[in-house]
Amino acid sequence: MAHRIRVAVIEDDLPTSHQFKAWIESAKSGILVDQWFNRDDAEAAIAREHYDLVVLDIELGRERHAGVAIINAINKNMNREGTASGLPVLVVSAMPATIYRSIMKALDAWDYLQKATFEEADFIETLLDMLRVVKERRQQQGNTKELAPKADALSMDPLRQRTPMWRGQRINLPLTAQRILAVMFEKRGQIVSYDDLYEVVKSGRNRDNIRKHVSTIRDAFREIDPAFEGIENVPMRGFRWVESA
Repeated sequence: MAHRIRVAVIEDDLPTSHQFKAWIESAKSGILVDQWFNRDDAEAAIAREHYDLVVLDIELGRERHAGVAIINAINKNMNREGTASGLPVLVVSAMPATIYRSIMKALDAWDYLQKATFEEADFIETLLDMLRVVKERRQQQGNTKELAPKADALSMDPLRQRTPMWRGQRINLPLTAQRILAVMFEKRGQIVSYDDLYEVVKSGRNRDNIRKHVSTIRDAFREIDPAFEGIENVPMRGFRWVESA
């Protein structure tokens, strides 16, 4: 039986919780969404259930930093189970991203969206990006004999950065996406930060726009190779080109 993705939405505002639930269900068919509205119920559910991803607000009711406590509980539970990769947490809060993004990064949250500054498409793209990593990890655990792709499978012109080729076939990419791909491939195996990628885009120098470009790159590769997983999302940091799955 195929694994059904299960997501916990921890949000005390009922309309917002329902909105997130609707967005998640529209992003990918078959997702199960549990809604929790306070810290106690959320922590009990996380200890009891197996979730693939958590969408979490920081402030719940009168507890201004309830979300921080929940993330700490998640990390403690993961350490107890010996799960080094942790449970993916997407923090969605009205707290200023300039202040809280670094705090959430230190707590090992995977990403941070500030309320009233993003659209439905941004939320869904972030969610799907995180679920791709979850799926990749599950496949790695279940297919230990999977063959690694060839190290030279990607071919790029180092001077012009045009017409990249993947396993002998041309990849159809916009110029900005080609520049981003070139930077990741040049630094393959290393984390390429968002700041590094801002240097190669002409406009839209923000994380949401970079994620959209990376999504475009992934889609172009998967038109040729549906199993492509060569771009790794490094939560809260950037992206990395990996030579093997």
